[in-house]
Amino acid sequence: MYNIITIERRYASGGHEIGKRLAQELGYKLYDRNILLEAAKELDIPFFKIEALEESSSGSILMNLSKTPLGGLAGNKDLPLADKLFLEEKRIIEKAAEEGNCVIVGRASGYILREKENSLRVFVYSEHDKRIQRAIEREGILKEEAENALKKNDKRRKNFYNSVTGQEWGDPKHYDIYLNAGKLGIDLSLRLLLEAVKE
Repeated sequence: MYNIITIERRYASGGHEIGKRLAQELGYKLYDRNILLEAAKELDIPFFKIEALEESSSGSILMNLSKTPLGGLAGNKDLPLADKLFLEEKRIIEKAAEEGNCVIVGRASGYILREKENSLRVFVYSEHDKRIQRAIEREGILKEEAENALKKNDKRRKNFYNSVTGQEWGDPKHYDIYLNAGKLGIDLSLRLLLEAVKE
């Protein structure tokens, strides 16, 4: 049985909902945006600066640092704040993995924990039209706004992942399960993951 599940996902694909429900069903702790908020709190970064900082990660130095076990800020005091933020997120993710029984959504967690034998790495996606519809329904926004939200959020996630891993976000070879939640639906996707985790 896997006791660490990491989920990367396209915006409005249902990945976050699946992760949340998976954690509830398994009795695991959920780590999602709270990782970012906790890291920002540790570094005393104001909430409104967080996303802009994440998007400005330099990448090259982080890629090397992200490969070190239990990486943190020790010895890296002169790094830009965006890079310190990622290293703090990495520390939180690694600590969560050490404790086990967790579902971690986003933050390049699958890459960070890629060498953990008891981890299951999942990528959740969906067809464009279904993502638009989900964004409209879940966020209460117009179709044009949903289109922009898809582009903006996917670009942000891709840039963040690619910059800190040196890999291509969404490339199936980096995941154990590549799940089309738009076609399968949230409930069936959840049941399939529950079966996979228990096996």
